[in-house]
Amino acid sequence: MNKIGLKGKSKIKRIISISIALIILGFTAAMFIMPIVLTVTNSFMTKSEITANYGKIFSDEGSSAVSSYIADKVNLKIIPDKVSFGQYITVLIKSPQYLLKFWNSVIYEVPIVIFQIVVALGASYSFARYKGRFRNTMFFIYIALMLMPYQVTLVPNYLVADWMDILNTRWSIILPGIFSPFAVFILTKTMQRIPSSIVEAAKIDGANEWKIFRKVFIPMSKNAIYSVAILLFMDYWNMVEQPLIMLQDNEDMHPLSVYLSKINAGEIGLAFAVAAIYMVLPLLLFLYSEDRVLEGIASSSAIKG
Repeated sequence: MNKIGLKGKSKIKRIISISIALIILGFTAAMFIMPIVLTVTNSFMTKSEITANYGKIFSDEGSSAVSSYIADKVNLKIIPDKVSFGQYITVLIKSPQYLLKFWNSVIYEVPIVIFQIVVALGASYSFARYKGRFRNTMFFIYIALMLMPYQVTLVPNYLVADWMDILNTRWSIILPGIFSPFAVFILTKTMQRIPSSIVEAAKIDGANEWKIFRKVFIPMSKNAIYSVAILLFMDYWNMVEQPLIMLQDNEDMHPLSVYLSKINAGEIGLAFAVAAIYMVLPLLLFLYSEDRVLEGIASSSAIKG
């Protein structure tokens, strides 16, 4: 009887522990998901309803755009009083500058991600294959640059861009992105874990350095390459400081992330629709590639040398 009672108490404690853990996890998940839910549902509100619910945030700015009714406090509403596609019609049809800024973001993303990986593959192969004092010094510099906040390297990047006469052009954003050290660090650590026996076997079969790089290192690093590409996309999709500094005199080239960082009272009626459109691409990419990113990180640490 005592054993049965102890088992019953242990089972109850386990159920209580699991229930508490599930409640905490559920609350945490809800806190992460809530901003996305609010953005999507509020994007179907009318401009007057958005102004009434959130205009209090901007009411001290004295803008005439918030002259309509404004609640005494900010109201977080999930379900609109009236479903409206007015925000999307304005953003997608009546105001093409928002789509222009969206495509600006895409134009920056594609070359930065592709060419940073291309440059990183070559540099990482060199760091992984060859040893020596010069190699160690260069890799230490890469790590130091990676650990620095971007704001620290922004001033040197600005001075170099000014010297190259590419300020207020797309190149002032793309070139610093291409030579960022993040991908080099991740891919170097991945390639260093590739077994040396595989490389020796390739040499016995007559493979030269180019063939070893193309037939051995790249295929065995493909999961890490995919993971790095997704992480780079997420990082540069949300860039704000770089365009603000490098494109001060050319706002037509600003990505949509800059617009979202400078929402003012006159545009709060469109803010949710623009934000919803802006997060569609990274959200779809994340949902499609979540497992592959995790597999890439896991496999890169699982390869044994």
